[in-house]
Amino acid sequence: MKARAVVGRWLGLVLGAAALKAAPPMPTELAALALDYTTPTDPALQPRLAAIDAELRAKFGLGAEATAVGLLDLRTGRWAAVRPDRIDYAASVPKIGILLAWFAKQPRALAEAPPPEVRRDLGLMIKRSDNATAAAFSRQLGLAAIQEVLDAHGFYDAARGGGIWIGKHYGQGGERRLDPVGGHSHAATVRQLVRFYLLLEQGKLVSPAASAVMREIFASPEIAPIDDKFVRGLAGRPREIRRKAGWWEAWVHDTAVITGPDRHYVLAAMTQGARGEEYLVALAPAVDALLGPEPGGK
Repeated sequence: MKARAVVGRWLGLVLGAAALKAAPPMPTELAALALDYTTPTDPALQPRLAAIDAELRAKFGLGAEATAVGLLDLRTGRWAAVRPDRIDYAASVPKIGILLAWFAKQPRALAEAPPPEVRRDLGLMIKRSDNATAAAFSRQLGLAAIQEVLDAHGFYDAARGGGIWIGKHYGQGGERRLDPVGGHSHAATVRQLVRFYLLLEQGKLVSPAASAVMREIFASPEIAPIDDKFVRGLAGRPREIRRKAGWWEAWVHDTAVITGPDRHYVLAAMTQGARGEEYLVALAPAVDALLGPEPGGK
């Protein structure tokens, strides 16, 4: 009986702490937002994003099919995209699926209050893109189980062009499961990447408290960010950038929730080409300027 009482008190403390960490009530506008295959693009924002993409592709010598971009303004719900459902090799970006699956497969108390060492390792996987920690988690969970979680959330649909896919342990050989649409071991489309961040911001992944912990892991202020892509492009601006980037050979991608004065938006971009990194560095400030220019361009 004493043991049961101690366990009961411990669970009460865990759940109470998790409740305290839960995000405050969302603005009605954010809570009501949805992104699916029928979401129309904004008639003003869409041509401006397309023009930025075309200009930067020309500047950096990237072909007409070498980029895909998705932009969702979380303050207004405006959506704009270029080739949002084109699936491609996504390098390390699908590690966000490992993060989601870990939380989805844990008992609720653990998912809402993971141990410090687990938070640290998940932070290294997301913020530093550490392959060893990613492989440790994916082997613990199993590739099929990870994909089941992604499929259950609608992040992969072969009938709609695919989506987020994890079919190989990062940095290791062995098991290999290719996505049915593109034949990639790690894949994504920008529509589903943007949708992932939208649901995370809304507190709809696993539970509101677990979503809050996942957002904290993306932030992980104790882990230094990698100074490249969107981070480099927005350097010097008062922006919080919670992101997952990925790169391998000619594939260079970045995805993020970006917050600042008069701004709260999701930006995802995938590139394939020798100058994809430069494209992403230039894309971030150009898009940021679309969503509420400030004096001096900042």
